[in-house]
Amino acid sequence: VQLVESGGGLVQPGGSLRLSCAASGFIFSNFPMSWARQAPGKGLEWVARIWNYGETLYADSVKGRFTISRDNAKNTVFLQMNSLKPEDTAVYYCVLGTAATSGPRGQGTQVTVSS
Repeated sequence: VQLVESGGGLVQPGGSLRLSCAASGFIFSNFPMSWARQAPGKGLEWVARIWNYGETLYADSVKGRFTISRDNAKNTVFLQMNSLKPEDTAVYYCVLGTAATSGPRGQGTQVTVSS
């Protein structure tokens, strides 16, 4: 299993970023995928989940601002992040499965929200 995240960076409060995760080594279309994040000095936090058939679920902290999606033809999962806040600053991980620690995850991509 290989998961490679991209798309992180520095953004001002209120801005947007789109994260991508390219997956390989398993039958992507058969599995749910999640995004998780780890802020400085804090534990790993589950952010969003998308089932293989498309149903989604979000943590209360990001509901209405973040959107998870997937392209099964390209073995890729996305996280569109809008109305970003400083408290969204974290390393964001793509995870195979339904929870933050349910399975393998990528190396992470840094998201920093700051003016």
